[in-house]
Amino acid sequence: MRLDKWLWAARFYKTRSLATQAIEAGQVRLNSERCKPAKEIRVGDSLLVQHGGLEWHVMVKGLSDKRGAASVAQQLYEETESSRFKREESLALRRICNEPAHDMKGRPTKRDRRVLTRFKYGE
Repeated sequence: MRLDKWLWAARFYKTRSLATQAIEAGQVRLNSERCKPAKEIRVGDSLLVQHGGLEWHVMVKGLSDKRGAASVAQQLYEETESSRFKREESLALRRICNEPAHDMKGRPTKRDRRVLTRFKYGE
């Protein structure tokens, strides 16, 4: 089964094209190696998936080329305990103190620029 199709069916990515882009960007590693989207995966393979600032270390438990319910998708893989612990710890830190840069998108508006100017120069 193709890696990009499995990532889509296991609900790591919303579309196959997003899964393909992530694989080509090196955000998905199969058995600790970079690979192509059409790489065949098998039960027992190890995957490292980086998505949205989080990392999943998973073992492939099942294969499916159809995207089903989330409960079915979770049965396709098993996450390692260390990965689960690190991911939950990272999420807890995000809840406590959110990184301010994550909320900023694009260039500052005119209002933002004025606020920054007032802050810097005390006008």
